[in-house]
Amino acid sequence: MASDATSEPDDCIIVGAGPAGLTAAIYLARYHLSIRMFDCGSSRAGLIPTSHNHAGFPDGINGKDLLNRMYTQAHRYGAIREQVKVEHLAQAGDCFVVGTDQGTYRARSVLLATGVVNHRPTNLPDDVHDAALGAGMLRYCPVCDGFEVTDRRVAVVGTSDHGTAEAMFLRGYTADLTLVSPHGDHDLDDACRRKLADAGVTVVAGPCGGWQIEGARLGFETGEGRMRFDSVYPAMGSHIRSELAEAAGAKLSDEGCIAVGDHMETSVSGLFAAGDVVIGLDQISHAMGQAGVAATAIRNHLAEKRPIRR
Repeated sequence: MASDATSEPDDCIIVGAGPAGLTAAIYLARYHLSIRMFDCGSSRAGLIPTSHNHAGFPDGINGKDLLNRMYTQAHRYGAIREQVKVEHLAQAGDCFVVGTDQGTYRARSVLLATGVVNHRPTNLPDDVHDAALGAGMLRYCPVCDGFEVTDRRVAVVGTSDHGTAEAMFLRGYTADLTLVSPHGDHDLDDACRRKLADAGVTVVAGPCGGWQIEGARLGFETGEGRMRFDSVYPAMGSHIRSELAEAAGAKLSDEGCIAVGDHMETSVSGLFAAGDVVIGLDQISHAMGQAGVAATAIRNHLAEKRPIRR
């Protein structure tokens, strides 16, 4: 049930139950703190078919399986994941007021682990997207799985500096690489064009459309005809879910990420953040490490105001 103005506030509310939020929940529950964990069910980790670079799983692990394991561990210590959407966050005296689609809650501290959402190519049907993602024909994180496309035929859908940077990163894995503009002509300055030409990256105009799985490849229309690739990486940026932090008065970076200090606290005392919403590195291990730092800082922050004793 939602808390009211007279009920005791929670020690911490965690917003987001991806790798960062779940790691924080494990720590905070083991610190004997009263916590809530709100999640709308859209963690990007759940989209990973198999993660091969997450330490401790030499045969790889499915993203949903990893999240379920982490939640089982957090739940063992009393953490509960509540399927609600947080719509508003504000500071009210010594507490935070967290407004959701199922009621309003109060907490002495808040940890935002809301992550980011990748921009998908337009005209890519959901069924094709999901099937291609599951088969490794569509990928979003070259840091995570560039190894899997070694010497394969790969396309990067993007342009400008961002698309160029992703293509150059993937050039370390394969020579058969094409940069396709998502919309029409490329937006590439002379420096980008020189880099791509020197690296042997083929540059093709868009727009992209007519997406279909064709055998073992993902095919789509381009400005130079239909093309098919073993794997396609959209490099179209992402939406950083930092709106709650901004609403609470926290500072953001120029890119829109939540600005934090060494202990993952924002510019608002008692408000913390961890994971890709802080820096979009797209790495589970990094998000988990930040969450461990944030959870310990939250515990110490609360202890300064009221000693934690059994």
